[in-house]
Amino acid sequence: MLELFRHLIHLDFEWLFQHYGTAVYFILFLVIFIETGLVIMPFLPGDSLLFTAGLFAKLGYLNMAYLVLLLFVAAVLGDNVNYWMGRKIGLRLMHLKIKGKALVKQQSLDKTHSFYERYGTKTIIMARFVPIVRTFAPFAAGIAEMKYRKFFSFDVLGGALWIFSLTFAGYFLGEFDWIRTHIEMVALAIIFISILPILIEILKAKRVKQ
Repeated sequence: MLELFRHLIHLDFEWLFQHYGTAVYFILFLVIFIETGLVIMPFLPGDSLLFTAGLFAKLGYLNMAYLVLLLFVAAVLGDNVNYWMGRKIGLRLMHLKIKGKALVKQQSLDKTHSFYERYGTKTIIMARFVPIVRTFAPFAAGIAEMKYRKFFSFDVLGGALWIFSLTFAGYFLGEFDWIRTHIEMVALAIIFISILPILIEILKAKRVKQ
């Protein structure tokens, strides 16, 4: 299991195909589901995994139609599990009292609710493209009691944009020899671009404090 995890982190698809064959579809489904569905597992590869999967579909290892459909279902299911975990479990934890004092002030919960009422739709879509944030966003939406119908609609839209854009980017860019022979560098570049919004916000916050 640890060896599988190590090869997944390094996006060693050739090893995966050699040892698991068509079961790679199930492994990819599971990775995307866990990364989006379990708030305690935000560090699994997401963006780079989708890009690399698209590239290997171009090389004939995977069926592109099956791939995007399967990963889209995994992304939507994962977010929905995360949302209901936040709404049913996370919200209860927020209301816990320690020595008579609430773990989280009601005022903070009200602010979170107001934020998701106002910006929730944009957050759900944009969070898909930001590692770690996409794992916590649906959980927070559940805690904020964002209306499920609104959450689900924009989650499906965000999931489709995320899955299709990155897998098809890998599929079409996989035609270039340089990208195929430097896939690790490309994966690192995708990760850097993905976390760039977080770095920009951190720098902005530091400037405001100064």
